[in-house]
Amino acid sequence: MINVAIIGASGYTGAELSRILSNHPHAKITAVTSRQHAGKKLHEVFPHLRDLISITCEIPVIETLCDQADIFFTAVPHKTAMEIVPEILSAGKKVIDLSADFRLRDVAVYEQWYQKHSAPQYLSQAVYGLPELYREAIKTTSLVANPGCYPTSIILALAPLLENGAIIPESIIADSKSGASGAGRSAAVGTLFCEVSDGFRPYKVGNHRHTPEIEQEVSVMAGQATSLSFTPHLLPISRGILSTVYATLSEGITDEMVTAMYKDKYGSEQFVRILDNTSLPATQFVRGSNYCDIGFHIDRRTNRITVMSAIDNIVKGAAGQAVQNMNILTGLNEEEGLTGTPFFP
Repeated sequence: MINVAIIGASGYTGAELSRILSNHPHAKITAVTSRQHAGKKLHEVFPHLRDLISITCEIPVIETLCDQADIFFTAVPHKTAMEIVPEILSAGKKVIDLSADFRLRDVAVYEQWYQKHSAPQYLSQAVYGLPELYREAIKTTSLVANPGCYPTSIILALAPLLENGAIIPESIIADSKSGASGAGRSAAVGTLFCEVSDGFRPYKVGNHRHTPEIEQEVSVMAGQATSLSFTPHLLPISRGILSTVYATLSEGITDEMVTAMYKDKYGSEQFVRILDNTSLPATQFVRGSNYCDIGFHIDRRTNRITVMSAIDNIVKGAAGQAVQNMNILTGLNEEEGLTGTPFFP
């Protein structure tokens, strides 16, 4: 049995980690932390966990926590993670970090988009935790940088095309829509019911912090430095992301070639489903699951391809992918604890 700790268990990601891990056949939650709810049972904070997990939230004292678990999920904001992850690693433990603190390999890029990094020496050690791209490296690391939700949906949509030179990298436009849970659980006017319900709007146009993360991985796959246009939008739903990505096809790329690229890349992947031309991705069909559904359409009139991907932003976009990474780190089958069917409706 793998003993796991969740640092920062009172957010949506922490709650989803608790839900998934409470049903994991090879993992036991031995510690959860929350400064705000210290002393409370976790099911008092999240009543849907009643009878699933009986554990008390505690103040995060890293030295004490390191005696309680082998794998640590740090579901805390950026900056907080970089302050606690080094101490956990120094104790010989493994960390799956769900913040942005270790996703960017270039410290200068991180500091441009976030703030001063206090543990830059760990950036080269961290492995970007997208299993479909970095599975072998994840197996041997002690620090997994769990990807962001928007990047997961966009990178998985583009990977087969970029790796095969099927599109012109400079032509990429990513248009993404997310449910309100993507903004976190803290109270904010912009995510109040009356502000979100019956509305649909873009936000952080041209300056969303997931942009450098997406560009980093797109550049790796393209084999050249690449920038793109990325615009996120807020949907009046609780969870889910739908990304629609546009790009110009390279010369000579046929429909059959594109189909083969996606089948070759994801044909054996447990959590990526390639849809045929009779259906399109939708957030309600991946809700509560670790699936990424991908469909595409080629417009010969414009010589452009439209790739659509749908994920649950809290599962494949956060907690589910983190558990998938834990399974890889510990030599388990990737689907352990993640095989539940999507919630519908």
